[in-house]
Amino acid sequence: MAKPILISGGGLASLLLARSLLRSNIPFQIFERDSSLSFRAQGYRLRLSSEGLDAIESVLTPEAFQKFWDACGKTGGGGFAELDPKTGEVVPADGTAHTRPAANEAAAKAEQTIKETLHSRDGKVVGIARGDMRRLFLEGCEPYIKWSHAVTGYELTGSGVRAVFADGTKSDEGAMLIGGEGINSKVAKQLSGGRLKVYDTGARGIHGQAPTTAFKQLGEGVWRVVDKTRPGGRVFVITNVRAGDMDDPDVSFGWTMGAQPGVIAAPNDDYSLIGEPAARIARELTRDWHPRLRPLFDQMQDSEAAFWKITCSTPSGVPEWRNEPRVTVIGDAVHSMTPAGGIGANTAVRDSALLGRLLGEAGGYREGLTDEYEREMRVYGSEAVATSYGLATAQFGVTIDENSKTL
Repeated sequence: MAKPILISGGGLASLLLARSLLRSNIPFQIFERDSSLSFRAQGYRLRLSSEGLDAIESVLTPEAFQKFWDACGKTGGGGFAELDPKTGEVVPADGTAHTRPAANEAAAKAEQTIKETLHSRDGKVVGIARGDMRRLFLEGCEPYIKWSHAVTGYELTGSGVRAVFADGTKSDEGAMLIGGEGINSKVAKQLSGGRLKVYDTGARGIHGQAPTTAFKQLGEGVWRVVDKTRPGGRVFVITNVRAGDMDDPDVSFGWTMGAQPGVIAAPNDDYSLIGEPAARIARELTRDWHPRLRPLFDQMQDSEAAFWKITCSTPSGVPEWRNEPRVTVIGDAVHSMTPAGGIGANTAVRDSALLGRLLGEAGGYREGLTDEYEREMRVYGSEAVATSYGLATAQFGVTIDENSKTL
């Protein structure tokens, strides 16, 4: 019997890779540190690019992709529209009233990239909640996931690899180990000899959601609000209002808030907190915003509010490390990005599609496969990190160098 492909982590990239293996009849086993899919807050709504949708469609069966597509929200309009937080009015598209020079050439290029790729299919902005995306990707993989298994490293054997868990136990031998456990990946650290780093930009954010009624004064569109009047630093909010769901009382829309370093601070610096502490800070930061915008925060569901840290991989690109034929990494474990531009998830699913295709063509493990995957991934992964960092520099005013604080 063929040894399974071991997958560390049950996030988006890992689950989509698992679906690819499932379709190719390649055995696999997923190890996820959480006790269930609903163990922690599932994060904000993700915008899907044409590349991201193409990657997902290449992995799923036609029926499964149709189900996924039907679950996505589609928003019309002309792309981002910026609102003045104090007047509630649309800021002129020519930018005469608000545009500041891009902080650097990378930021300017990144801004243009996002403008060009905001509409991903059929002239629509396509998005889905991260939790919904994860649940859809999990379908069919439930028998092959072990919950409450935190991978802390790996051990190579004569003919494979074993995952090592936090309690000191080890997995059965697998043909390969794929590290997909996010920004704190122990597999990535071991594989790269510490070359894969995630930097703390110092910027912070809050996710929130509210009933659709709170968004009626905005109307359909992808809205961005930037408050530059606070002495401590800028605050911005992005939300996606979908016309088709506007009158459904059972649907909530989400928003994402971000701020420059020092503006948002969780109690006791604990960014795992969810609920009232995050909701209270969001309301405080927006208390003098226009009545057109206030319902997003006044009516927010406090229990769903969550803090988040804005992190980023090395802006210069995905580093080189000595290739290990039996082990590689995908998603945030190898190229963590800021939320600016919504690029991270789209790049992660490209990893899943690429690695899944190579494994499917080979029927499982083969010598040289991880090297082929990593060489291709480094190209688009490095480009994506640079774009995301350029946007974060413009939006958050953050800068990272090799001496910056790492996680």
